[in-house]
Amino acid sequence: MKAYLVTGGAGFIGSNFVLRERKREKARIVNLDLLTYAGNVNNLNSLRGDRNHIFVKGDIADRELLRELLAQYQPAAVIHFAAESHVDRSIDGPADFIRTNVVGTFHLLEEARRYWDSLSAEEKKAFRFVHISTDEVYGSLGPNDPPFREDTPYAPNSPYSASKAASDHLVRAYFHTYGFPTVTTNCSNNYGPMQFPEKLIPLVILNALEGKSLPIYGDGLNIRDWLYVEDHCEAIGEVLDKGRVGETYNIGGHCEKSNLEMVKTICAILDELCPESPYAPHDSLITFVKDRPGHDRRYAIDSSRIGQELGWTPKESLETGLRKTIEWYLSHKEWVKDVKTGAYQDWLAKQYG
Repeated sequence: MKAYLVTGGAGFIGSNFVLRERKREKARIVNLDLLTYAGNVNNLNSLRGDRNHIFVKGDIADRELLRELLAQYQPAAVIHFAAESHVDRSIDGPADFIRTNVVGTFHLLEEARRYWDSLSAEEKKAFRFVHISTDEVYGSLGPNDPPFREDTPYAPNSPYSASKAASDHLVRAYFHTYGFPTVTTNCSNNYGPMQFPEKLIPLVILNALEGKSLPIYGDGLNIRDWLYVEDHCEAIGEVLDKGRVGETYNIGGHCEKSNLEMVKTICAILDELCPESPYAPHDSLITFVKDRPGHDRRYAIDSSRIGQELGWTPKESLETGLRKTIEWYLSHKEWVKDVKTGAYQDWLAKQYG
């Protein structure tokens, strides 16, 4: 069985991808994750005892460790999820974002290229380095602007998006300079099971269940394209299997909604699923808080390239995806309890007062 090296495979999107790939039994997974605050090995509980899932706690900036893993497991691909990814945290402390997203990606590229250089011609041709990025690198759209395309100029507006843009440029440079077989994906806002509850959707679900305020930045009319995480993981699998080397693929959910619309939709589903809740109707908990600096107004993704070339389209509608997500949080109270550590509570208090 061939092997994949997956970085950040205990995080939200990475763990969903690892679970999907092991379910398909297509490859052995070497899962490298530093287990910072958002990494959670409990996401991978169903893989305990799976000899084809090898978890390694470690840093993508640890060149010696990377070299050892690549030499030992001889992966046919590297799928790079590991990143600091929360805009608010990047505003408060940008240094971690530069270290992980820029410097860490550079170290990973260097070691992966060094390993690739040692392969046979046939193995070199089959090898892939898939870099997972974000639509935020493209900046902000006006209400009538066309969605982001793969050739949209980069215009990042936060330390997070700037750090991801820098990593995208490094990946592109390694393809054009060294012929290193990279593919980049830029996705829209993900949601689904196992998302750390600093992000909007799980934060709203969990706060509503506890009768806490549902904080919305500014006027709540900032628009995002929402993508169910399992649809995203399927798209990454298609890119890994069939994507063109050196190419970029935008991955979107075909679902533009404002933050306020999303929160109201979540509240309506909770009202239905939890009719005995003392906090229903849950939208009565909505509060508006001071907008964050540099808050991009609108993101939208044109994912026609991946549809035309690779045949991928999202399966979940907003209604079905949100319902699955809410039902998952309702049925995984122990997971929620485990992630709501003191550090998480301190962050919420600092961010939302």
